[in-house]
Amino acid sequence: MGKKGKKEKKGRGAEKTAAKMEKKVSKRSRKEETFLYNELYIYNIRKDSWTKVEIPSPPPRRCAHQAVVVPQGGGQLWIFGGEFASPDGEQFYHYKDLWVLHLATKTWEQVRSPGGPSGRSGHRMVAWKRQLILFGGFHESTRDYIYYNDVYAFDLDTFMWSKLSPSGTGPTPRSGCQMSVTPQGSIVIYGGYSKQRVKKDVDKGTQHSDMFLLKSEEGKEGRWVWTRINPSGTKPTPRSGFSVAMAPNSQTLLFGGVCDEEEEESLEGDFLNDLYFYDATKNRWFAGQLKGPKSEKRKRRRGTKAEPEGANKQECEEASAQAPLEVVREVITEDGTVVTIKQMLTAPGPSKQPQSDEDDSPEEAGGPLVEPRPRSNAMLAVKHGRLYLYGGMFEAGDRQVTLSDFYCLDLHKKDQWMVLVEADPDTQEWLEETDSEDSDAGEGAEGGEEDEEDEDSSEEDQEPQHPVVTPGEQFADYLSRTEQYWVKLARDDAGSEAKEKRVLKEAHAMAKAFFDDSA
Repeated sequence: MGKKGKKEKKGRGAEKTAAKMEKKVSKRSRKEETFLYNELYIYNIRKDSWTKVEIPSPPPRRCAHQAVVVPQGGGQLWIFGGEFASPDGEQFYHYKDLWVLHLATKTWEQVRSPGGPSGRSGHRMVAWKRQLILFGGFHESTRDYIYYNDVYAFDLDTFMWSKLSPSGTGPTPRSGCQMSVTPQGSIVIYGGYSKQRVKKDVDKGTQHSDMFLLKSEEGKEGRWVWTRINPSGTKPTPRSGFSVAMAPNSQTLLFGGVCDEEEEESLEGDFLNDLYFYDATKNRWFAGQLKGPKSEKRKRRRGTKAEPEGANKQECEEASAQAPLEVVREVITEDGTVVTIKQMLTAPGPSKQPQSDEDDSPEEAGGPLVEPRPRSNAMLAVKHGRLYLYGGMFEAGDRQVTLSDFYCLDLHKKDQWMVLVEADPDTQEWLEETDSEDSDAGEGAEGGEEDEEDEDSSEEDQEPQHPVVTPGEQFADYLSRTEQYWVKLARDDAGSEAKEKRVLKEAHAMAKAFFDDSA
């Protein structure tokens, strides 16, 4: 995510660029080859399968870029910047190009607009109203580096860049930070990484933990202001390389990352797999604790005999003292090397509660709490109230290991992670179906209203196109016209047993979110 660029105390030119996952050039650097891609994969939620989509004239291979999906034009995926490095690290380049993938027509287009940001990596970009807002990042050469705290806006109607000059004191230059839009229309910046030279050939890295609000001044077009905020609650521990997504309740979700302990001659990383949520309405952080297997929860809830307070306390102490389960696995790196890793799984505590009157279904049977192993730079996406987590990287000894596992977490229940894929997608048989016409349109492809389900029709697998907002239409009129569509969508998401009141509430919330995005 752009925390990147820690040089060795005594560097060796282009060797500093040989790194992985957003070019983490650091004191961890070793002679590993770097492979970059410009492939496009789409995950079909209904089929639980990946498809490689071949589209002519894609952007050049890169990493550490930013990608944002917007609903305009039947769904668009915008990409800016990033970096390229040859396998041996001898060639290195930061991009400043802007590309759009038209999801409806499955075509790439490079958009050439003057006045945009300089070439960079590790920046952050979000969709705000009908604009793309970009912040920060870094640029590195064989001799020097620079971190940014500038802000740019790209107008999705005029296709023009403009550099913003917010008033107030904003974040210091950094990369790899959190950037998300609040329900109130402001933009949050949290954390990130930067480094500075303290003396010749010696750099000091900083993992930021401060937080800022970027807000457009009401009634003053193009005027923005920075405000530093100090949220309450359980804040994330200092880290970088964490991943961010938006939860269904407009809260910002933060996962994992790495906390580096840096000395002059060494760099040790503590990789994380914890989950945090930021509620912008309450300006509060809270930890995303999983509830564990359902059977344990149901037994606690349905116990028929109350136990003394002392017994409950003793039981909790016994459960917390129980040793976690150690799972030893082998991971094959990209060069074919087999690396043995150990993963600690939380073991269920001893259950002393009486058995419930109802038997637990097989899928609710108790067991170890499965979690993604600690990592940084994972990819996150939220769809239909579920969090999908793919890949990332961690370190085993002196090696960087790139992951390709895939997990899902129901954000409404938050009981436990479900493993979708443990192997590399490139080796999976279900990837042999490469016909792009049969693939999902992707996370942001808001394609045409769903037709009748037809198992033999490729249209079944395309994302629904939400009803379009007509120019000048008010939300009340839009909702009256499209309410049944959103109710059906919310019903499909919530399930047939959900209460009508809850379904209606979710339907209205989904309609409002889409209406605001289209405004």
